Amino acid sequence: MSSPVIDTTAAELLKLVRRPAAWVLLAVAAVLNLIFAYVVPYLSYTSGSGGGMTDGATPEQLLASTLPDQLVANTIGGFAVFAGALALVLGALMFGSEYGWGTVKTMLTQRAGRGSVLLGQLTALAVAIAVGLLVMFGLGALTSTGIALAEDQAINWPGPLDLAQGYGYGWLILLTWAVLGAALGVLLRGVALPIGLGVVWVLGIENLVTAMATSVLDALEPLRDVLPGVNAGSLINTVLVDRSVEPAPGVTDAVGEGRALLTLACYLVVAGVAAAWSMRRRDIT
Repeated sequence: MSSPVIDTTAAELLKLVRRPAAWVLLAVAAVLNLIFAYVVPYLSYTSGSGGGMTDGATPEQLLASTLPDQLVANTIGGFAVFAGALALVLGALMFGSEYGWGTVKTMLTQRAGRGSVLLGQLTALAVAIAVGLLVMFGLGALTSTGIALAEDQAINWPGPLDLAQGYGYGWLILLTWAVLGAALGVLLRGVALPIGLGVVWVLGIENLVTAMATSVLDALEPLRDVLPGVNAGSLINTVLVDRSVEPAPGVTDAVGEGRALLTLACYLVVAGVAAAWSMRRRDIT
């Protein structure tokens, strides 16, 4: 049965499929993941020398880090920073562009109310993140299988529960970043400023606060421990099964698994409520 939320979700997904920027973001995320999780370690292994990017890992450890049993860690390892920033950009583009194009007024003159429109958009964003994550898992599985076959290594996959947990955690992390970007797009009614602020926060401010709290200013630890990137990195840390190779930037053990899940869920709720408040209370001009 059709409903305003379902209709809006379908329309938003159709727009995303036809939007080149969405495909570019997915391609960039997938390529970066393959390069840093598989290509760099494997080339370092074949050269016989880890080099500076592999933190002194032995060739055997480098090869082991690219095999199928590391699929979960290799797929979601970069979500705390790099893929998270791309998800934030997707959310800002999807929601903020409507204001730049002036199409938000057209959407809200249809039968669906503002709440239904926003819920449909958020549902479409969640579906898009889920599909993109499946693509990244699939590419990682193919790449790791190819490396294992080329090097005559055993093909051992993570267990079903490990895969489900890793997929769920990855989806939550990316969705949190994407909804934060969406909220900025709605609150600031545009694209450029939300993307600029979001990327500066993810790549700059969070890293600065974390570095200072770790090295020179212990008083910043409570602030560090509530940052979205730190909690995303802490959640990723719980699924890592091989500690012989240094994890991706942003992966940390600052907070426990339960707290990280709760904090990310709180960011999702707060960002969604802020976007809903802005859309319902402010005039669309």
